[in-house]
Amino acid sequence: MASRRHILFNLIIIIVPWLSLLYLGKHNIKRYYLASFIIGIFEIINHLYGHQRKWWTFYDKPKSFIRDELPFDIGPYMPISMWILKYSYGNFKKFVFINALFNGVFAFLFMPLLKKIKIVRLRRINYFQFFLYIHYKAYFLYGVQYLFEKGRFSGSKF
Repeated sequence: MASRRHILFNLIIIIVPWLSLLYLGKHNIKRYYLASFIIGIFEIINHLYGHQRKWWTFYDKPKSFIRDELPFDIGPYMPISMWILKYSYGNFKKFVFINALFNGVFAFLFMPLLKKIKIVRLRRINYFQFFLYIHYKAYFLYGVQYLFEKGRFSGSKF
């Protein structure tokens, strides 16, 4: 059974990032949601793979992908992707820097905190490997958005 701490944590990481989109602007949401959604689906697939390989473990029993990993995907991943694209799309160096900064904070500061409060801990990978695991998808996000901007997947204008 999920602890109250885990349930509260899941609610916070889902609700707060989505509420932040109220400040992103309708135009930016329309412009970046599709690339963020595709990367969100890709991230779910990656989490399923990491779950299967036992790269991390959640403290609450029984293990549940929907309760454990999925809130990270539907919560912060898509909204943060849209925010990062808003502030850095068109400047690849800035995009890489901002992503590396966010991913570094998550991997090296937030993950140890999650271990300390007994939500999740890394098991078969270290913090640097986890950083690489979450950071490589940034290039895919930029590429997908680039293709959408060039109209290769969609004939509509953003």
